[in-house]
Amino acid sequence: MNFTISDQLKQVVPNFKVGIIQYHGITVAEPPKMLAGRLQLFQESLMLDVEDHPVSEIGPIQEWRKIFKAVGTDPSRYRPSSEALLRRVYKGSQLGSVHSAVDTNNFFSLQYQIPLGIYDATNIKGDVMVDIGGNEDAYEGINGRVMDMYNKILTRDDEGAFGSPIVDSKRTIVTEKTTDALHVVYFLPSLPDEHATDMLQAIEKMFIQVHGGSAEHRIIT
Repeated sequence: MNFTISDQLKQVVPNFKVGIIQYHGITVAEPPKMLAGRLQLFQESLMLDVEDHPVSEIGPIQEWRKIFKAVGTDPSRYRPSSEALLRRVYKGSQLGSVHSAVDTNNFFSLQYQIPLGIYDATNIKGDVMVDIGGNEDAYEGINGRVMDMYNKILTRDDEGAFGSPIVDSKRTIVTEKTTDALHVVYFLPSLPDEHATDMLQAIEKMFIQVHGGSAEHRIIT
């Protein structure tokens, strides 16, 4: 699978980069108690910080809102998925559990305060590109709503857009039948490459601990 960032996006957001992890032979199931416990404790610790660290003042959230504005997305109407998760936690809403893959994805999004996407690789066709959406880009999101992706950062394959830092598509949703998956980590452009590599390795290690299988990762710039 060839993975690139479009020239258009690079021009609008210099130093834009993503991390990708390709998983093979994984088992998606109910989250183990270790993961459920870590996610619960992490949500409780975040709620204790709500007065001292409001969402609007969190550095990674501010940077992603600036990225959205740069490509033409209103960040107050379409929030980065990491900000949406944080706001739910800060309001005292428990995220609940979907399955091990989504729960792990949410854990890292909260921990690093950046968007991540996890996709069923068998439903991705051809090469993958991170791009800025055009007039005809749209898909049905996992929330059941049709997402107009015009002037929004998206991830596309030969069949069209299937993911974004906002919400992912039903076409590539991970289920308990998924055995091969693609993890996309939407890094902050300001994050040094060596720190991005460390983060990617930590995500891969924990994901494999939970799901088994094998993986390889790389950073795309």
